[in-house]
This record gives sequence, C-alpha cells and structure tokens, in this order.
Amino acid sequence: MPRLSDSMTEGTLLAWCKNDGERVEVGEEIAEIETDKATMSFEAEAAGTLRHVATEGQTLPVGAVIARVGDGDPRDSPAPPAQPEPRPSSVTPSSPARQATTAASASPLARRIAARHGVDLDALRGTGPRGRILKADVRAVLDAGDGPARTAAASAGGGDHASDRSVTTAKGGVEVVELSRLQRTVALRMSESKATVPDFWIAAEVDMTGVVELREELRDIVNPAPSVNDFLIKAAALALRRHPRANSSFRQERFELHERINVGFAVAAADALLVPVLRDVDRLPISELASETRRLASSVREGTIAPADLGGATFTISNLGMMGVSAFAGIVDPPCAAILCVGAVERRAIVRDGEIVAAPTATLTLVSDHRILYGADAAAFLAEVRTLLEHPLSTVV
Repeated sequence: MPRLSDSMTEGTLLAWCKNDGERVEVGEEIAEIETDKATMSFEAEAAGTLRHVATEGQTLPVGAVIARVGDGDPRDSPAPPAQPEPRPSSVTPSSPARQATTAASASPLARRIAARHGVDLDALRGTGPRGRILKADVRAVLDAGDGPARTAAASAGGGDHASDRSVTTAKGGVEVVELSRLQRTVALRMSESKATVPDFWIAAEVDMTGVVELREELRDIVNPAPSVNDFLIKAAALALRRHPRANSSFRQERFELHERINVGFAVAAADALLVPVLRDVDRLPISELASETRRLASSVREGTIAPADLGGATFTISNLGMMGVSAFAGIVDPPCAAILCVGAVERRAIVRDGEIVAAPTATLTLVSDHRILYGADAAAFLAEVRTLLEHPLSTVV
C-alpha cells in the first residue's frame, strides 16, 4: 500500500485496473486507491507479471503488500478464486437496473469524471478486470469527443452512490449514507480542530474598487486574467511575509515559523472539500498564480489532483463570495495558524473623502489559533491584507 499523501496511514483498494496474471509496464495504472484525501491512481513501479494479493474493497495500512510484480510464469502462482457466472437477467439494457449495474461496474474516479463531463457510462466498454470501467476509458471518450457516449444527463455515473439501505422511523423513511474515507477524514480533522484549537475571529470591510479596476485592465494583458481570489491569495502571501507569526504552526508547546509561504485554497470536490496548495506564493507573478489556481481547481473537480498538490500549506483561504455569502467564519485547518474567510464583493455605502459613495466592498474574516496569534497580531495581519487590496498594484509588481 503506497503512501499517496503526507497524512495517509492506510488506504482502501477500490479497484484493480489490471487483471491478475496480466503483464504490466512501468508507469501503467494498476489500481485505484482511496486515501484520506482523494481517490488516486497507483502506477506500476516495475515491469512484469502482476499478481494480486489484496482484494478490491480491502483497507490496509501503508506498507502492506497489495500485489507482486515479477517475470515468472503466471501459471506458477495459484489462480484467484473463480468468479461465479452471472445469472441470466430479463432486464433490458435501458432499464434503471441495467444503469445501476453499469454504474456499479465503474470505478469511483471514473464515475466522478463521467458525471462532471456528461459521459454516458452505459455506452462504454470497460477495459478493467471483469469489464470494469476505468478513468482511462472515460478519458478516451473525452479525448475522442465521441458523441454517442456524451449525454446531457449523467445519471448513470453521478459520482459515488449513497447506500440504498434505509430504515423507517417516526419521521418516515431514512436513507443511510456511508461516508467516504475522504469525508471521514474531513469530519475527524474539523472535529479535532474545534475541540483542541482555541480560535477567535476578527473581521474587516475592504474597499475592492482598486482590485476590480486593475483586474479589468489586466484582462487584455494577462491570460488568464487574474480573478478576485487570485488578488486575495497574493495579498495574503505578501502580508504573511511581513507577519511571520501568521505563517507558523503550534507544535509541542512551541512555534514553528515556516520559511516558505504556501497558501491552500478551499475547493469543493464531488463529495467533500479539498485544499490544493500554491507554493511560494509571495514569489509568484500574478499571471503565473492565476494559471496555477485554475489548474489546481480543475484537477480537484475532475478528481485527478496529485497527492503532492494537497500537502504543505502554511496558511488557508476559503472564499464563498461566488455563492452570495456576505461573511462567514470557517474552521482553522491545523497545523495552519489561521484561515482567511472571504465574502462576496458587493456594492455597499462607504465614506470616501468625506462623502458617502457606493463601492464594491468585501468582508474578510480572519479566524486564528489563539495559541499562536493574539488579538493585536491578527489585527495587524488583517490590516496589512486590507491595505494591499486597497492598493493592489503592489501585488503585481
């Protein structure tokens, strides 16, 4: 069982991408593994004949043997247990039962990508063991642009299906939904944070006129044009450089001040929340920052995010402004010292040069670990972010 993330201690073997006894080459996908952060593809590290040791659905600790690859004759090893012959069914291919069967034979990652791009799993022929539909099968359809396999509705591949078990109570039928490993990890980390981190929050309104105007000017110069979120990330990184305590962690009764400024930004995935990480943000030009945020966000939504892109954050930003949220206070994601929560950019009445005017304004809420940042520290950091956003030219030069 490979270690596919920095916090991974065990993983679940979701699906084999190659049959037992099949020849594999270095770099070929041989299995899909669910970690504490996402579903990842595991590639062969050696060429030879693949021999399954672990079974699909099995959860094993990191380092446990899940397969062997060698050059021996496949007939020298015991064959896997015979699979029962499928029973004849009177269900027609277009029936809901047929769709459910097809969806069940697809890997979770394949279902997520199919749902995202409207690919009809019923129209695909899986290349995995026992006809299982793999990520590569869906990708092949997307790359080829096949019309018959693309549909507006992707009900057959709408992501991980909830458990169909239900119970009846005084409230009526209750659907029981099993959490994925990723959802369980998020729940555990957030529960631990609220239970162990003495957090507090402060908020400030920021005049975003300069950001909005500068962004419009850059549309014809930079491709892709920086988003409001890109300016927020860059402003936070520059403020972290000037306020290193906000870029630290609390471990074993001491501060760890981090040399690099790596900003994680929350992105909603298919079934949970992931935080891809931008590295050395204080040194990134705004154009490169804009490209990198889009790449990372797309890989999260498509379920293809690499493990290396999910670890090492020293600060976190969560932006719900695009959903119309005016202000909110999030949960500190340890070991980060704070999380900056961003509300919508809205036209509000502010006083400028002694007059009341309507201007694009956003509420920034900083939630901090009080063991690291005190009120004055947090206020000074947030004031620095505010100044940078109200004079945004300093974030691009």
